[in-house]
Amino acid sequence: MPEVTEQTHKAAEQAVESPLRVGLIGLGSMGRHHARVIRATEGMELVAVADPGGDRFGAAGQLPVLPDVHALINAGLDAAMVAVPTVYHEEVALALAEAGVPTMVEKPIAHSVEAGERVRDAFASRGLVGAVGYVERCNPALRALRERLDAGELGQVYQVLTRRQGPFPARISDVGVVKDLATHDVDLTAWVAGSPYVSISAQVAHRSGRENEDMVVASGRLANGVIVSHVVNWLTPFKERVTIVTGEKGAFVADTLTGDLTFYANGTVASTWDQIANFRGVTEGDVIRYAIAKREPLALEQEHFRDAVRGVASDHVTMAEGVNTLRVVEAVLDSAAQGRTVEL
Repeated sequence: MPEVTEQTHKAAEQAVESPLRVGLIGLGSMGRHHARVIRATEGMELVAVADPGGDRFGAAGQLPVLPDVHALINAGLDAAMVAVPTVYHEEVALALAEAGVPTMVEKPIAHSVEAGERVRDAFASRGLVGAVGYVERCNPALRALRERLDAGELGQVYQVLTRRQGPFPARISDVGVVKDLATHDVDLTAWVAGSPYVSISAQVAHRSGRENEDMVVASGRLANGVIVSHVVNWLTPFKERVTIVTGEKGAFVADTLTGDLTFYANGTVASTWDQIANFRGVTEGDVIRYAIAKREPLALEQEHFRDAVRGVASDHVTMAEGVNTLRVVEAVLDSAAQGRTVEL
C-alpha cells in the first residue's frame, strides 16, 4: 500500500476544494488569452473582469466589464491576474496587495526597479503569493532543456545565446523592445543556467520612428562564469525564438515557437600535428531531436499560480525574481545609453 504523506493529504484536499475565484484586469492582447486559459484551468473560476478601455476582443463573455481594479476587488476574489500595460502594473498590483489578494502580474513586474521593489515588498510584507508572468519558463522546449542541464547531460555550460526577432506587434505602446521582449531572454537565461547576471553590455537602435528602442544586441556574464548573448528586435520580417546552450559535451537548441529541443553532440577531433594537438576542438557528432510532451505554456503557468495560492509546491516566478530580471533589463538600457559595461 502506498504511504500516505502530507503531500498526499494536500492533493486530496485540493481535489475537493472550491475553485479559486479569479479576477482579471486588462482585456487586451494578453488579457484575452488569460481569460480563456483561466476558464479552462481546473480549480480556477473567472468571476470578474475589468478594463477601462472596454473589451475589444470579446473576452469577458457573459461577465460585466468593470471599470477599474477597485471594482474588481469588490467582486470578492481569491486571486487576480494583472494584464494591463506595464506603466499601470504598480498601481494595480499595490491595490490588490492592500486588499489581500494573491496576484500574478504580467512581465515585467513594473515600469522601474523601484516600482517593482514596492510591489514585491507589498506582497511579501502581507505574506501574500505574488507571481510574475514569465511564460517562457513554461515552454516545453525550455523545461526539457533545464531538466537535461540539471541532469548533467551537457556537462559544464559555457554559453547561452538567445535570438528573439520578428515584426512589430501593434499591441505595444508604452515600452521598447528591451522591456517587452528582451526581458524574457534575461529571465530564461538566468533560470536555465541557474545563475544571476553579474555584468551586461548592450547596444540599441531606433529604426522605426518610435520613441522607444526597437533593436538590441546585448552580451554579458553570469555569476557562474557562463557568457551570454541576446539578439532581440521588432524589425525582422520573420519570427524567431531560439535559445542555444553550448557546453563541454555539445549544444542544445530550444525552439520555443515549435516547442522542439535538439541536441548536437560533440564529435571527436584526432590530430597528429604537434603544434595544434593541444587545441581541444569539436566537430558535429550525433544529432537528436527529442520527443517531448507539448502543452500550452500559458496553461501550465496558470496551474503553477493556482498551486502557489493553494500552498502547494509550485514553479511560479516570484516577484523577487521579477525584480532581479528588471534590474538586468534596466542595466541593458543604461549600458546602451552610457556606452559602457554595467556591473550588477
